[in-house]
Amino acid sequence: MRATERHGSVSHRFGEQPVEEPESYGFPPMHNVVIQGTHLSAHNLDQYESSSATSNYHVQSSPSSLSFSANGSPTSQPDLQSNQSSGSPINQSSLTNDGGGLSHKIRELESVLLGNESDVLDIYGITSQVRHNQVSSEEQNWKQMMEMISRGDLKEVLCACAKALAENDMSTTEWLMSNLRQMVSVSGEPIQRLGAYMLEGLVARLASTGSCIYASLRCKEPASAELLSYMHILYEVCPYFKFGYMSANGAIAEAMKDESRVHIIDFQIAQGSQWITLIQALATRPGGPPHIRLTGIDDSASAYARGGGLALVGKRLSRLAESYKVPFEFHAAGISASEVQIEDLGVQTGEALAVNFAFMLHHMPDESVSIQNPRDRLLRVVKSLSPKVVTLVEQESNTNTAPFCPRFAETFSYFSAVFDSIDVALPREHKERINVEQHCLAREIVNIIACEGVERVERTELLSKWRSRFIMAGFSPYPLSSIINATIKTLLQSYSERYTLEERDGALYLGWMNQALVASCAWR
Repeated sequence: MRATERHGSVSHRFGEQPVEEPESYGFPPMHNVVIQGTHLSAHNLDQYESSSATSNYHVQSSPSSLSFSANGSPTSQPDLQSNQSSGSPINQSSLTNDGGGLSHKIRELESVLLGNESDVLDIYGITSQVRHNQVSSEEQNWKQMMEMISRGDLKEVLCACAKALAENDMSTTEWLMSNLRQMVSVSGEPIQRLGAYMLEGLVARLASTGSCIYASLRCKEPASAELLSYMHILYEVCPYFKFGYMSANGAIAEAMKDESRVHIIDFQIAQGSQWITLIQALATRPGGPPHIRLTGIDDSASAYARGGGLALVGKRLSRLAESYKVPFEFHAAGISASEVQIEDLGVQTGEALAVNFAFMLHHMPDESVSIQNPRDRLLRVVKSLSPKVVTLVEQESNTNTAPFCPRFAETFSYFSAVFDSIDVALPREHKERINVEQHCLAREIVNIIACEGVERVERTELLSKWRSRFIMAGFSPYPLSSIINATIKTLLQSYSERYTLEERDGALYLGWMNQALVASCAWR
């Protein structure tokens, strides 16, 4: 898929203006200085200084001179020859004989007002040095970018392009984009494939078409049955979803082990795949399975991937439960999670309530997007229902409130691990691999990079931030059992040894080598 490119006028980056020589500063030749209508000589200079705070003054060079009053307004005055304070006339010789003192005072005045010549030269030198440093810095930056490109450092070139775009440096942005197009490929190395989608995000951001591309990707997707097959491939070849579903189901089964009636509210049920293994596990529970009522919440946008509405999910799960002799009923709530009210959830007395947030809360706007803060509001609504357990599964990544450049770097690091893990599971010649990456991952990448405000719906947070939100809503941690950890370790053995599992602060982290990818925890 290609984003529409925008070509505009390109400004010259090195179009520096020539350094101008500073003008020579100084007073024009002074003949007669008239203050308050009085010719000034050196012997009454002290008298001038003591009275000048309340006096009008003007500089006279002709019998009719232009003077400036203390408020700055020009006035034309005749030549005054008498001293207003003493009334005694001062002849011309008084200025001539005392000219040395007057010249000294004038030089002092010039020094105070303008600084001496060395100061002017210092300022000029500093300005010239600053301009020189700026040019040298830009030359160094361009040299570094040329070296990045020549050695094929795709990550650094992508980050440099993001930085130039953030600084509104269009000439550098477009130049780097033209080079990046030669460096990326949807069929190359994992970093080249990721780079292709990140470049598309940058192009969309430059053209201000991020939201259009994000929405149009749905139109470019295959038929729903094919899309479902791509999602199923990703589900099978990478353990991210299985890890999340298994850890959440384990917490729910543990909390409901003694309950006869269980109500589960799933705030993003999608195809309902998570509940297959839970129904199977509860069917073998000692003493018989409980009665399960499942409320599935999903907006109409997800119907495309399912190939139909929530009724399809209900029928599929009902048939499964019947085959395992598990009492089951399904309640569909086709509504956005941001708009959910308590009455939409169908909570009944006598039921033990479990709430599931698997890979969905990061789509909820928070306080940085809306003053209503739907993200925290939903947590408070759920807390008011007094659930026995609440499960949270989220990507361990910070793309919510991070500024653009750190968000771009975070996206690169996170999805580099994802694309590496796919490369191990699916050979590059696999005919469906490109479709899996394009239809299941690219849309998310483009949205993170190209969109802002309400249009950016992919807003992941680290578990530390989620923990703060849950605690503020009144929840307390519900530690996952060691049985769950052992089961997941067994699961990972069937995948690559590069996957890691870490238990920390009552939560589980699934990672690829040194990059944590998914975090799972439970609350009550």
